[in-house]
Amino acid sequence: MPRGPQPAKKAAVRVFLTFLIAYVLSQFYRAFLAVIAPELALELGLDPQALGNLQALWILGFVATQFPVGWALDTIGPRRTVAIQMLAAVAGAALFAAARNAVQLNVAMVLIGAGCGSIYMGAIYLFGRIAAPQRFALLCSWLLGLGAAGNLLAASPLAFAAQTIGWRGAMGAMAVATAISAASVWLLIRDPERITTHGRRGLFDGIGDILKIRVLWPLLPLTAVSYAVVLSERGLWAGPYFASVHGLEPVARGNALLVMAAAMSAGAMIYGPLDGVLRTRKWIVFAGALVTALCFLTLGLFDLPLTSAVAIMGLLGAFGMSYGVLMAHGRSFVPDHLLGRGITLLNVLFIGGAGLLQPLSGAIMKAMQGGDPAASYATLHLMFGGLVLAALAVYLFARDNPPKG
Repeated sequence: MPRGPQPAKKAAVRVFLTFLIAYVLSQFYRAFLAVIAPELALELGLDPQALGNLQALWILGFVATQFPVGWALDTIGPRRTVAIQMLAAVAGAALFAAARNAVQLNVAMVLIGAGCGSIYMGAIYLFGRIAAPQRFALLCSWLLGLGAAGNLLAASPLAFAAQTIGWRGAMGAMAVATAISAASVWLLIRDPERITTHGRRGLFDGIGDILKIRVLWPLLPLTAVSYAVVLSERGLWAGPYFASVHGLEPVARGNALLVMAAAMSAGAMIYGPLDGVLRTRKWIVFAGALVTALCFLTLGLFDLPLTSAVAIMGLLGAFGMSYGVLMAHGRSFVPDHLLGRGITLLNVLFIGGAGLLQPLSGAIMKAMQGGDPAASYATLHLMFGGLVLAALAVYLFARDNPPKG
């Protein structure tokens, strides 16, 4: 482990930059379906339920790796864990580019999700071990914000690439980029010293210890919902919403999504230092989630013109990115020797909530297929807003734990 402030700072910068490239790719894979979904559905005959299942399968692959990732981070370190696991994403992207039917797409999405499952966790594990505690939320949020460039890639640039070289060519290029990123993690990352004072623990031993931390409980519903609704909207439904309700063609649709993606990036960056400035984590998260809920309710209750809809999507993206501060709130209650499993348990809820929400939303949209598209999306948005409000009611009972120093 680095010694002294300067080596530690240099190590944190190296970790941040190396993982930033990998996380840009991970964010791309979370969001690219929203841009090519109409073309994908047309070429391979996918209905709304099948599209919802595709994104859910990415999440299934991602979530299925989380507990093993937590154990591996605590036991063998992030370098091998992340670099080797990313090879699954390489294989998945290559298979997606060559897919000829829904089954192949399904397998590809599981592989991509599994390959992305350790990227952000590996980064924040290292932040938790080598950076000052008061900088944890800042590093997590800035990685999230700058990594949201992957959302930008999965907007207008992807729409342009899909029109120029086809969606298959674009996905083949992403497979190559992912392989290069995996190699950089292997070559540039150094594992911190292992914590051995608590003895060797099995895969699930630490999870029970974490679940006994009762102060975490009020955080869990909002953890499961707050990011899930934003990921579902940006990653799956925003594109079809702009196509079906506002009649946007692919490039115009990509431009509308670019606004939301840019807002998500800016929002995450702004959230980063707020807990240190305002000396609270709970109320930052609460305010952001409340605005997110109100944005969904506005989309559901009002017949908005295109410019207003794009603006509300931008607000939704910006205020919905409290992920880093909420992760810091939860991490502040987790001891260092359980850090890997603690952050991955929280991430299971962050991403697993979307894994449950997306097929559910796909089933709801399929049931309303054939009706007025505007009414269908209004129902969807009202459901998303209601879920956030319900989770916020529980979060009110959470104990604040602001950064020290």
